[in-house]
Amino acid sequence: MRLTLDLTPRPVAVDDGQLAYVAQGEGRPSLLVHGSLCDYRYWAPQLRTPLPEVALRALSLRHCWPVQNTSGNLPWTVAQHASDLGRALDEWQWPQVDLVGHSRGARVALAFALHHPKRIRSLVLADPALPLSEAPASDPAALAADRIEAGEIEAGLQVFVDTVNGADTWRRMIPDFRRMALDNAATLVRQAKEERQLPEDTALATLTCPVMLIGGEASPERYHRSRTWLAERMTAAPIRRVVIPAAAHGMNLARPHAFNEALQAFWRCVPASNR
Repeated sequence: MRLTLDLTPRPVAVDDGQLAYVAQGEGRPSLLVHGSLCDYRYWAPQLRTPLPEVALRALSLRHCWPVQNTSGNLPWTVAQHASDLGRALDEWQWPQVDLVGHSRGARVALAFALHHPKRIRSLVLADPALPLSEAPASDPAALAADRIEAGEIEAGLQVFVDTVNGADTWRRMIPDFRRMALDNAATLVRQAKEERQLPEDTALATLTCPVMLIGGEASPERYHRSRTWLAERMTAAPIRRVVIPAAAHGMNLARPHAFNEALQAFWRCVPASNR
């Protein structure tokens, strides 16, 4: 699986700087939000082939490749990244969006949806990385940060990736993913310092947009727990739960056709406007 794209990155203005994104297709506005160690390249399998009647955009979050010097004084937090999503949607003049987030990016997408529910047509949370029961010291970013700061970058990345995805994952990663992770290794040092907060139950209960909770059949148990935890609390939202067979945490990379089909089937059931 290649993560290279024949798409020209474009700038979008946010607080005190600009971020980069790529775009593919025309139709309903849809935004893809990557997780830890990644950038817009993570969504290459979704961007490589236009989805019917979908204007698909993937944004590299603040501090992530290729614009890693933007607003260095602003923090690495879920709240800051969610705020940046809003700035990008304003810049694009997108009043509503189908929002897709993976792993930590699912936390960012959820935070934006909870603060701006009228701007969400639908919400897809792929293996959301919620800090449920793990102690802060066992957080994957915290485990990796010390090694990265000491210059042991590959060792730190191996710790993080194997903790998140399962033992021996880093060794088996495709070269393009390794390159992307190396390009974004410094973000784990920032991530290790961010506050670990769960969304409040009362806020989750107010969310009414259609939600798809999607995971890989072989994803680590922590992601199954997160999906179940959210489903139990999103009592007002119509929820679809999907499991991608023969896939783990990187389900959109391992089984892109199945992941894309799940997106399209879900979006076909969502009205063009969800106001």
